[in-house]
Amino acid sequence: MSDRGVLMAIGGHEDKDGDREILKEVARHVDGGVLVLATVASREPEAYLEMYEKAFADLGVKAIRELYINERAEASDPDKLSVFDDAAGVFFTGGDQLRISSQVGDTPVEVRVRELLSRGAVVAGTSAGASMMSETMLVRGPSSESYRIGDLHMAPGLGLVRDMIIDQHFAERGRIGRLLGAVAHNPRVLGVGIDENTSAIFEGDEMRIIGAGAVYVVDGTDVGHSNVAEADPDQALSMHDVRLHVLSAGDSFDLQRRRPLPRS
Repeated sequence: MSDRGVLMAIGGHEDKDGDREILKEVARHVDGGVLVLATVASREPEAYLEMYEKAFADLGVKAIRELYINERAEASDPDKLSVFDDAAGVFFTGGDQLRISSQVGDTPVEVRVRELLSRGAVVAGTSAGASMMSETMLVRGPSSESYRIGDLHMAPGLGLVRDMIIDQHFAERGRIGRLLGAVAHNPRVLGVGIDENTSAIFEGDEMRIIGAGAVYVVDGTDVGHSNVAEADPDQALSMHDVRLHVLSAGDSFDLQRRRPLPRS
């Protein structure tokens, strides 16, 4: 489902001053090396570097280098690209996932991220940084209500993980309706909704869960009916025989078979 390295999709608001379980996992994969902090998703990135330097300070990360791209042309700047030299991982912060895809998609920055993955490095992303990992990403859609056929806005993501669409801040913002709508649009893909302070970790064909909340997996493989192609955009979604898995810390999921794995 993903390249050789490790992908960590985080649902947002990961703990930065308590146990820091998720950040410890990032640090474990960085293994004393350099972490690139990509603040591309934010229009006001100034506070992120200090916040994450403090959060990672005693977790064994050798150094943090910030990458900010204000204009797409900067994604080809040798000085910007040099932050990836000898890096052991990348961490994409939150903000607007469209800024990530539009500023770095199909640029030398994306190439460097994929090179890191191919060498076995970790690429983590929180909130918008999680959404951009899928081939198609959710951009806008209502929360806390049933999905209306005309309400969803999607766009191409970076496609670091395949056959999947990722949503974040999931239970906290009541986003089950819009994730079901996204899967109705393309039942081939798995819908993965990640709660805050929770991470889905992708290694090969397996997804495992850490953190305080849950990860919701919507599988539309066996859907026998959907009205998503109806003309009336105000009509509520109807979808039959959809499968839902709810996973929490310690659970794992086989992405090829689309089944939870037995707990060890």
